[in-house]
Amino acid sequence: MKIGLDEARALDARDPLARFRAEFELPPATPLYFAGHSLGLMPKRTRAYVEEELDAWSREAVEGHFAGERPWMPYHELVAAPLARIAGAREGEVVAMNSLSVNLHLLLVSFYRPTPARHKILIEEGAFPSDRYAVASQARFHGFPDAVVEVPRGADPRELVDDTIAVVLIGSPNFLTGEAFDLRAIARSARERGCAVGFDVAHGAGNLALDLHDDGPDFAVWCSYKYLNAGPGAPGGAFVHERHAGSNLPRFAGWWGHDKASRFEMPGTFVPMRGAEGWQLSNPPILQLAALRASLDLFDEAGMAALRDKSMKLVKLLEDLLAGSCDIVTPLDPRRRGSMLTLRVPGAPALVKTLRARGAIVDARPPDILRVAAAPLYTRFEDVHALASLIREELR
Repeated sequence: MKIGLDEARALDARDPLARFRAEFELPPATPLYFAGHSLGLMPKRTRAYVEEELDAWSREAVEGHFAGERPWMPYHELVAAPLARIAGAREGEVVAMNSLSVNLHLLLVSFYRPTPARHKILIEEGAFPSDRYAVASQARFHGFPDAVVEVPRGADPRELVDDTIAVVLIGSPNFLTGEAFDLRAIARSARERGCAVGFDVAHGAGNLALDLHDDGPDFAVWCSYKYLNAGPGAPGGAFVHERHAGSNLPRFAGWWGHDKASRFEMPGTFVPMRGAEGWQLSNPPILQLAALRASLDLFDEAGMAALRDKSMKLVKLLEDLLAGSCDIVTPLDPRRRGSMLTLRVPGAPALVKTLRARGAIVDARPPDILRVAAAPLYTRFEDVHALASLIREELR
């Protein structure tokens, strides 16, 4: 159902999350910001959080690792609980570290253990390039250059799981189409067939109501600069299910993953920490973790259930307002999508430039894909109405 501008403003007036928009820095020249699927906006409190650690550095120098209100040695532990809440995980199952692609490689070292009979890796067609490059390079490294199998778009990944598949790796939602998958069903099916299973939830963390512990994958990875608003180059996240917490899985080791009780004794033998922390390599970047803390505090204040509810309403409004103006690639079932709607329009890259000149930021994938994300922490219903009006005008 299409609504008018006054009705959209009335929805904003009743929105229990409306106050969070004021917590973000909006680009002054382009206040209609719909690219949170690519880079989230900066929380205003980020500056203070980062400056607190700069002040600690200037005041304490090396002693900042152990002194002050938030010593740096255990600093990464400050984000574990809020990340676990976002991921639907237990606290020991998550860790903030590295970038998504680095974390994916580290976890594939542990969970991709190919044999001649079972060496294939199943991913969705159109997976993010970094995922495709990672699994292909892992397969080649193990001597199986043709091991990657793609799930055709629109197909159920479970239909392709058989005894030749070593690892199932699915991105949800898909970075291009915005399609979200039934992760629990996929994990259950893969594990019943003896496969390891992992998820790339770069577009799910802070977007969907994830439930990784109960869904039961072996591992998952994500980045923090999209919906989690932690800034460019922010440390990513990794999930390792607690059934692997004390396992002796092979892994690439680094000193920060060593048992913290004896870390500074510098023993000759690596003893991994329990849980996801045992996959860490190096001490974390404190300034970037401070930025992540700033955003995670907002997520805790808002709650993922409320954010997901608003997200579905925003995207449904966008869908209704654009119906008949362009092709919508993203599934129309709200359960099968997040905050992003993918549109197919002629000349999408040129349209992006035109919209930017008119105060709206979206992005394109040539030749005809337009991606629009209504991140509920800072997007208003009025913004959705304004963007849809611009798109309709330009397409006419």
